[in-house]
Amino acid sequence: MKLEINGKTVETDAEGYLVNLDEWSEELASTLAETDHLELQENHWKIINYMRNVFSETGIAPNLRFLMKGLKEEFGAEWGDKKFLFDLFPFGPAKQAGRYAGTPKPTGCV
Repeated sequence: MKLEINGKTVETDAEGYLVNLDEWSEELASTLAETDHLELQENHWKIINYMRNVFSETGIAPNLRFLMKGLKEEFGAEWGDKKFLFDLFPFGPAKQAGRYAGTPKPTGCV
């Protein structure tokens, strides 16, 4: 799939993950969220940026279990709660936030 972001064409795979991870931008994240009828708020951005940082440091896109553990350590107990995360990213926190964050699909996500 190809998206037009600020006059530039960005290509994603069939599931919406970036083909070229270097093409990520906040505008791309917002556009992908809009296609899911979701408006990104502060809490969404915290998770998106957390996922980008983890991927940048480890080369691994965090799956849900790793994401919950890391967010709990980083931001507090509420952030490690599955319901809290699914309220923010109803199509699957690791998958959906990963798409918006410009990381590959997390291992173990179907």
